[in-house]
Amino acid sequence: MILIRRGEILSNYLIFIFGSFVGSFLNVCISRLPEGKSIIHPRSHCPHCKKTILWYDNLPLISYFLLGGRCRYCKTKISLRYFVVELLTAGLFLFLYLKYELSVKFFIYSLLFSNLIIATFIDFKFQIIPDVISVSGMFLGLLLSFVFPTIHGVSSHKLAVMDSLSGLLLGGGMIWLTGVLGKLIFKKEAMGFGDVKLMAMLGAFLGWKKIIFTFFLAPFLGLIFGIISLIKTKSHYIPYGPFLSLASFVSLIWGEKIWLLVTGYW
Repeated sequence: MILIRRGEILSNYLIFIFGSFVGSFLNVCISRLPEGKSIIHPRSHCPHCKKTILWYDNLPLISYFLLGGRCRYCKTKISLRYFVVELLTAGLFLFLYLKYELSVKFFIYSLLFSNLIIATFIDFKFQIIPDVISVSGMFLGLLLSFVFPTIHGVSSHKLAVMDSLSGLLLGGGMIWLTGVLGKLIFKKEAMGFGDVKLMAMLGAFLGWKKIIFTFFLAPFLGLIFGIISLIKTKSHYIPYGPFLSLASFVSLIWGEKIWLLVTGYW
């Protein structure tokens, strides 16, 4: 029992560490994708002095503290975002591992939410969601649904693809219709098309039931942020992608139970 327990703790640590390294790569994507730069070349470097970051200064989580949150060379402050993304990704991977172990669902959902972390932080800063995340994700969601139908809770490839396609069309359609109605009512753009594509991508992975739950939950999650933003900046605009992403996570993990509670069936 002791050996088993130690093995579980070790595997948890390894997954956490692996997630932090993935988070380090996600930081590269967040920094470079909005500018159309390669995420592979050149090597990581300080955005201010352009010096290449040495490997021992690029260790996830640890290096940020060892460097005191500053570049080794120019002493410019390193954005706290780098640490937050690494910690968030590591925690996410560990959570998914504890829930799904090393299963197909673990790898697929780790991929999905890694993409959503990229989309979230880009949307917060640039108010865009790159097509390489959303549009590519639509096709990937359909493909993975066909190959691994169990992510939709069925064994039939046909039923899984139908659920995925229904979620894609319904998710994108609901957000698009919300934007159209919002424009008619408020006489200005109410929903970016990037959110439409992101919601369609989420629907491809989650299916139609969970995407409906995601659609109705996201506004409540964004409400507090919107009120704070209005008070501080007097701006009515809030990036909606982050709240769609958070709502999709809640929907994936707890959506079925909440749906059963509300409707009595799944």
